[in-house]
Amino acid sequence: MSKMVFLNLPVTDLAVAIRFQEALGATQDMRFSDDRAAAMVHSDSVVVMLLTHARFSDFIDKQIIDARTQVQGLFALSLGSRDEVDALVAAGVAAGGRADPGPAQDYGFMYGRSCEDPDGHVFELFWMDPAALEQT
Repeated sequence: MSKMVFLNLPVTDLAVAIRFQEALGATQDMRFSDDRAAAMVHSDSVVVMLLTHARFSDFIDKQIIDARTQVQGLFALSLGSRDEVDALVAAGVAAGGRADPGPAQDYGFMYGRSCEDPDGHVFELFWMDPAALEQT
């Protein structure tokens, strides 16, 4: 069995968080979704689990931070092209996110931007050409 990554995020408004993830290209897996959680599938190996604060608290007794004012992590998603990076940032903004909370990066072989979701979680969207990197 191949390994999978499940990123569990606490969210304040599940419907808004679902729309944001859909804007980034994820699809909701209804088998693992209910009124307190949504499984958002980005690929065969990456799933973002959106959990209401009440549901997230079932797993851990630590305080949930406000990711709009504190950082807990940066979540990077690789994409197929520079144009796809720009398109998904624009889609994220249209879904209630904020573009480029950090500086855009363009190294020629790698291009990246970021989009902050309505809860403050930052998704770094990037394209990389490993063949170009090997030539530098």
